Parts: sequence; C-alpha cells; structure tokens
Amino acid sequence: MDNVHILTYANTQSSHDQQQAASFCRPQSAVNVVALTQQLQRSLEVVVLLDTFAQFVAPYASFDGLQLHSSLGVSEMSNSRNTSVANRFDIDVEQEHLGQLVYYSHSPFSDQLCTQLKQWHQILSYPLRNALTYNRVLRLATRDPLTGLNNRSDFNIGMEKKLEVCRRQNRPFSLMLLDLDNFKQVNDQQGHQVGDETLQEFAMILKSSVRGTDSVFRFGGDEFAVLIDDDDFDTNRVVAERVQKAVHANALMSRHGVTSSIGYALAEAKDSSMSLFARADKALYQAKNLGRDTHYGEANSHDLERTNLNTHNSSQNPEKNAKIS
Repeated sequence: MDNVHILTYANTQSSHDQQQAASFCRPQSAVNVVALTQQLQRSLEVVVLLDTFAQFVAPYASFDGLQLHSSLGVSEMSNSRNTSVANRFDIDVEQEHLGQLVYYSHSPFSDQLCTQLKQWHQILSYPLRNALTYNRVLRLATRDPLTGLNNRSDFNIGMEKKLEVCRRQNRPFSLMLLDLDNFKQVNDQQGHQVGDETLQEFAMILKSSVRGTDSVFRFGGDEFAVLIDDDDFDTNRVVAERVQKAVHANALMSRHGVTSSIGYALAEAKDSSMSLFARADKALYQAKNLGRDTHYGEANSHDLERTNLNTHNSSQNPEKNAKIS
C-alpha cells in the first residue's frame, strides 16, 4: 500500500478532463489509502461503503452514479444518476463473486483508469463482503420465507422508527392492516400448497400497489401490514382500492373467491405503537363487519371515515388527484 501510484488517465475531450488527467500523474498518498481502508471498515451498510468509496474516487474519475449489483439486489450511492455509459467491474474476493460495480458516466473509462480502479476495488472488496454477509443474515432474520416480505419483527422496528420521526418532526404516516377473506376455506378445501400460492400472489399484489418509500410486512397466516410514508390520508384510500382491484383481477384469487378486507389509521404525535395498531385493527374489524371486500379508514382518533369499493360510482377516479404514484 505504501507505493500506490495513480496511472495517467488520458482524455483530451475537454480542458476539465485534461486537468483531471494531470491529477492521475501525481502519486496518491499512502495516508489517503490507509484512511480509506479505515473508513470502509467502520460500516456494514452497503450504501455507506459506496458513498465513502465514491468520495475517494471522485477526484480522479468523472461519473454520475455508482451501483453495486449483488445477490441482495441493486444498491447505489446517494444521489446516483444513470447516465449514458455503464462501466462495469466484477468484484471478487478469494474466488467468491460479490457482484458487479457499475459506474455511470458520459464517456467510457480509459484503460489506465480501469486498471487503477481495479486496484482500489481490492481495498473495497473485503469490507463489502462483510457488509453483504451481515445483510444476508439480517434479511434471513427479518424476512418471511414464504412471501419474501418483511416479517413481524422487522415491522416492530420500522413502526418505532416512524413513530419517533412523527413525534420529532411532525411527519405523520399511516398503518394499513389487511387480511384475506375466505382464505381458510382455500386451505381446507384446496390444501396448503394452493393456500401458499394464494399468499404469494397477494404479496406480489401488495408490493406492486405501493411505492418504494412504503414498507410491506406479513405477520403470519393471512395477516399483512403496510407502513405508508405519506401524511395525506387519501393516499390510504388509493392504495386500498388499488389492492382490491388487483385482487379482483387476479385469476387464482378470483377462482377461489378470495378478497381482502383493509383497515387503516393515520399516526398522530401522541400515538404509541400499541395505540396506532389498535386503531388500525379496529378499522379492519369494521371493514369485515361491513361485509368484507371493503376498506375502512380512521384519519385520527376523533374522525372516522368509511369507504366501500363496491359503492363507488364508475365515473369516480380516486387515483387522478391523489399524491401516490
């Protein structure tokens, strides 16, 4: 590490690139490399590692985005943008393939820069392997094995975090509880394999009905929850109607007469996890009392509102004016 040198990066497209190329001729201080190594060893968060590494590389390479494609999916540095050219590098440690680093830039990297980046990737690879291993174990502990959704344990953690932000920053969010109507008869009459397929279909419907900022959970059985990161109460109605329409359109669920009842509540600063859950659970109970295949919402502890999918006029389009996308 003491004699790390940066190779010349020849690029004559602009004066900026020429200045940048000149910087590659200067020897990289071993102190900077040691500092990078120490910083990378401080975190098990993949995004933090990518941000730290991108900051180190930025003075020597022009790129707008940095992603890691691994078995955990796609992780990317903060404010990453996908520009026209994708410069790809395989990341391996001791014959173990970790994934692929992708730099997005406006022009391809030179051979000299690629050679230097591969050397720096060796510094990144071991902390990256530790982070990926940690997150795989964490995912096993917090994911439902049947549907791949987050489980009840992860829900408890997520709920507390959102309530803390709600109290400190006055940022309300919603808790939505869902279960499947007539699901027991599917298990009893069709067997558990069909029951499992039904749960998996519903999990996919939920994931496709919310945004990336929302979180979907399976508690067990046919009980599900969504933490909706939005202070607009109407967003709940849009999500609920989107879910129920997708359930109606699903061939497997329609064949077995499975629908969904949904209850939701908007969080308040004074809420505890128990009080918010109790209000959402009460709303779900009301939806079932109203005949199932229904959603029922509580805006706050003093304001109840019921909406029933089957009573909407066909000319209404609740998604047109809602914030959710």
